[in-house]
Amino acid sequence: MNRSIYLERYSYGPQLIKKPPDPDLEMVVVIPCYFEPDLISTLQSLVNCAPTQGKVEILVIVNQSVEDTDRVKKLNKQSVERANQWISSQCTDLSFNVFHQTLPVKHAGVGLARKIGMDEATRRFNHLNKDGIIVCLDADCTCSANYLRALEDHFDVNRNTPGCSIYFEHPLSGPLPPHIYRTIAAYELHLRYYTHGLKYSSLPCAFQTVGSSMAVRSSAYEKQGGMNKRKAGEDFYFLQKIMKSGRYSELNSATVFPSSRLSARVPFGTGKAMIDCINANEDTYLTYSPETFSDLKSIASNVDAMYLATHSSLNTMWKRFSPGFQEYIPKDTFYEKILDFNQNTRTINSYKKRFFQWIDGSFAFKFANYASDNLYPKVDILEAAPWLLKKMYGLEPASNDIRTLLMQYRLLDKQSA
Repeated sequence: MNRSIYLERYSYGPQLIKKPPDPDLEMVVVIPCYFEPDLISTLQSLVNCAPTQGKVEILVIVNQSVEDTDRVKKLNKQSVERANQWISSQCTDLSFNVFHQTLPVKHAGVGLARKIGMDEATRRFNHLNKDGIIVCLDADCTCSANYLRALEDHFDVNRNTPGCSIYFEHPLSGPLPPHIYRTIAAYELHLRYYTHGLKYSSLPCAFQTVGSSMAVRSSAYEKQGGMNKRKAGEDFYFLQKIMKSGRYSELNSATVFPSSRLSARVPFGTGKAMIDCINANEDTYLTYSPETFSDLKSIASNVDAMYLATHSSLNTMWKRFSPGFQEYIPKDTFYEKILDFNQNTRTINSYKKRFFQWIDGSFAFKFANYASDNLYPKVDILEAAPWLLKKMYGLEPASNDIRTLLMQYRLLDKQSA
């Protein structure tokens, strides 16, 4: 997609920043902020980062719905005033811009706020005719001191990557009640278990999809049609499109630290999952059964064998697929898809690209939810996470404890840096 065409057709709202960008601008960090009492901590963590070679802009979109309460609007106004006052007192090479946006009820939410910021970042880079880095952070996060430099180095070394997921860790101790930290540890373990489950399944979409921990090139952002306006889950669906372009990557040498506190700002996600878990008043955290990933593996690991397959040979392969997968996808639909891919591709690589554009992260997520409702009831994370450690890595769990298991999974992720 031509860059100017994207902005003309799909961007939301007018240009925000009137001052031309610095010619050396390489990175824009976009931070949506809604009813956030501690925005300054996020901004301070960026100021504390080691300096980069290129210039970095920080773009904060403080947002609210036209129908939000006076309490929300008052705190948002205070956030803007405090942020601007704080910015004026800083001596830093970073450039800060804070905007207060009131959004229509239909689309108001983190998706639209993120889109407004990312569209503006795209304008900045287009003004310079440059393919820059757009980074997504949230206003309840902080980052490690090497965060900006690691991002700069990552995209410099991985010149073909359209984007990356950034390593994150929720704080597991602090001023909140102990049960809050146990719940966030269980939730983070679930997130890591799920992603490693996708890796076990041989799916190329096995990456974290957390909006506060991702970055993309501006060219990839435009090519994939920009950020969506979903009120929640915008990060997941956006990154699925970016991943399909290939060469998506992970940055595990820097860390984002999302807040562990409760939040009901979106209908699902970290805060909502924690509230549901705490309200259930149970000691267990339920996650997808390991059989879910075995089912996905039964299809994804046979992708090469299906290249140039005939209707007859597909009959033989179909019998080897798991009963769960056979129940989820009608046999005729599966045959139609595979035969179509084979008829319309010339190489195995182009065939596999088509195949995994179908069996992608969205497919896996929908199948996992279908399986948990109809095939394999969810299981305790203390059962599922050790199973995957043994099955995939040959590792014994250090103990049957949420935090210890989480540390093992964190270590696996950091070792892949």
